[in-house]
Amino acid sequence: MAFAVARADRPLGELNTTPLIDVLLVLLVMFVITIPVASHSLTVDLPRACTDCPGIDDVKNKITIQQSGTIRWNGEAVSEGALRELLRQTQAMPVEPQLQYEPDGNASYAQSARVLNLIRQAGVKKLGFVGNERYRSFRAD
Repeated sequence: MAFAVARADRPLGELNTTPLIDVLLVLLVMFVITIPVASHSLTVDLPRACTDCPGIDDVKNKITIQQSGTIRWNGEAVSEGALRELLRQTQAMPVEPQLQYEPDGNASYAQSARVLNLIRQAGVKKLGFVGNERYRSFRAD
């Protein structure tokens, strides 16, 4: 590594880049901090507690997703297209029935997200998540 030696008769001919590098590193850190964290999320409007709301409807439909990826509507296996049609039919009813959603704990996240997206696209307003109490405590196995 060579060092520039300044003579008394002429100025130093090399640019001091240390301050420039320091400024660039500070700018880089600032840009990294301001970049939003990439997160995959699905927006679902969850029901809020309401004291003056009417009681639960007697008509309830249940969607389950099994570990194998099979979608079941009230116990019967259906495809995503058939599920879309069933959701459309429930929206045409005079009183919207409650829809209960219960994916298996080992079901595919992608499949569960697709079904939730179908429910959201159908405009379902009475949606309940069933069976979540099973997952309140986790054990490391």
